Amino acid sequence: MSSDSNSNVARTNESHWAVHYDIEPIRIRDPVAEALAVLEEGEPFLVDYEDIVTVAGHSCPTAAGAYRIAEKGLEALYPDSLPVRSEIEVLAAGPRDDPGYGITGRLISVVTGTAGVDGFGGLAGGLGDRQGLLSFDAFETDAIGPTFRFRRTDTERGVEVTYHVGDVPDGGPAIGNLRAILEGTATDDQRNAFADAWHDRVRAVLADDDLFSVVPIAPR
Repeated sequence: MSSDSNSNVARTNESHWAVHYDIEPIRIRDPVAEALAVLEEGEPFLVDYEDIVTVAGHSCPTAAGAYRIAEKGLEALYPDSLPVRSEIEVLAAGPRDDPGYGITGRLISVVTGTAGVDGFGGLAGGLGDRQGLLSFDAFETDAIGPTFRFRRTDTERGVEVTYHVGDVPDGGPAIGNLRAILEGTATDDQRNAFADAWHDRVRAVLADDDLFSVVPIAPR
């Protein structure tokens, strides 16, 4: 085996994760990846929650909520088949500069490939075009919590997903150890207690379906 091959194997096997999350990956097809022979035809990408964490740079209830919003929306839109990038539109009820919407929308786009004017314009003939498929301040809602709509552009079928973030467990007093951690004065016990409480909150979001509601919406 060449030194380059050894290096590739090392990078593949190397991991420094200090936490594990037990949640299934989201499977989604990508016509561009299939056309360019990145994926076998008809086979999906597997997007893990860890991919979302890598993009966000941290794991938190917002990142976990974004993953679950995408998961719930796609499951409802495609009950009997794999979702397909460039055939999914995502609409956010709030503005891009609102952390509950801007960051969440960005992380949802990691799964769905949806984008605004800065998105991929597609191959020749427009295959895989994702521009204009992610919009903010796109509708009004009375729901409490970040609310997103997912719509299939091929069938116009749509669903609305609300993340009831106010119902996420608060983590208890150990969450207050974050200040000492940031100041560099925390003890090992404080760090460990914080980590346990923090990631228990994340795991609650990843596991609790009651934190999310999904309702169908009428075609345009």
